[in-house]
Amino acid sequence: MAEESDLEKTEEPTGRRIEQAREQGQVPHSKELGTFLVLMVAAATLWMMGGWFMERAMDAMRAALTVESRYMQEPGLMVPRLAEVSFDALWMLFPLLAVLLLAAVLPPFFLNSWVFAPKAMVPDLKRMNPLTGLGRMFSWNSLMELGKAVLKAVLIGSVAVFLIWNSRGEIFGLLGESLPSGMAHAGNMITFSFLILVATLVLVVAADVPFQLWQYYDKLKMTKEEVKQEMKEMMGDPQVKGRIRSLQMQAARRRMMQAVPQADVIVTNPTHYSVALAYKAGMAAPKVVAKGMGEIALKIREIGASHAVPTLEAPPLARALYKHGELDAEIPGALFNAVAEVLAYIYQLSNWRRQGGAYPVPPRHLPVPAELVPEAA
Repeated sequence: MAEESDLEKTEEPTGRRIEQAREQGQVPHSKELGTFLVLMVAAATLWMMGGWFMERAMDAMRAALTVESRYMQEPGLMVPRLAEVSFDALWMLFPLLAVLLLAAVLPPFFLNSWVFAPKAMVPDLKRMNPLTGLGRMFSWNSLMELGKAVLKAVLIGSVAVFLIWNSRGEIFGLLGESLPSGMAHAGNMITFSFLILVATLVLVVAADVPFQLWQYYDKLKMTKEEVKQEMKEMMGDPQVKGRIRSLQMQAARRRMMQAVPQADVIVTNPTHYSVALAYKAGMAAPKVVAKGMGEIALKIREIGASHAVPTLEAPPLARALYKHGELDAEIPGALFNAVAEVLAYIYQLSNWRRQGGAYPVPPRHLPVPAELVPEAA
């Protein structure tokens, strides 16, 4: 039962899942919203600019039907004349076409589905499978589309019948009006009826948009296993992260061991801790080039011995440097005096090896602040 539950898509889609769907061109869309906006904008434009369109249309028709004698005498002028009339008609319709174009591109913004997805342009041969096409024809989505079509037909048909029946007196009254008056009256009636019919589509849009959003997010729902896998991919597989950390530590350890031969002194605990220090000309303070405890401490001492790096046993200083010193960083200021005594001893030891004389005495009581010394391991 638990395995079946994990395979059921019961979890809401994550932000990453939605973003991946958008990259594939899968976004919510409502045909009804697009149709409604285009028709409503067209109806509103005609309602507000109907008189202007009528006047321009009559002027264009009058100009097109007026044929001057020179066009009859020179047929070559007919083509430029036709182009001129066509341009006038197009210019007259330009405001309507412009607002219709704007209305056509607006729906994706309302649904936050405006996206440019090149992957959606790649041909998909699966869409050409006739069996898949038949499945879509008899799918739940197709039944919903059929239901919407029937609903729209019944709704718009009922409103159209009501408008015609309610305006029957005005319609028959057009027979008694003059041609200009009758055309203007008929134009107003048609535009108003068109506006009312389009307005009834609000009911269809109000039902379709929530349904499309629900259907879109329902298709993107995930199983519990998919959510877990995505979290692993986002946060990183613990095993992979552990392996990466292990490799990083190994690389850092190799770099640290390579720096031991350049150290001036190795301060030890004597067995548990080892800290290699270097102080070259131009440095503001000595730096920790390597440090470690246990096996790493032994390895530091072995490398140091093979490269003749001096070793000094100073347990409190070794523990303080290991606890508070950072690799490739200057030692803490509170340890300057203690390390200075150590370096002075190392320089004396170096001179003794070159020149001989009295053997330098190693420092015994180094000034290490007690609060910097951790408990002995």
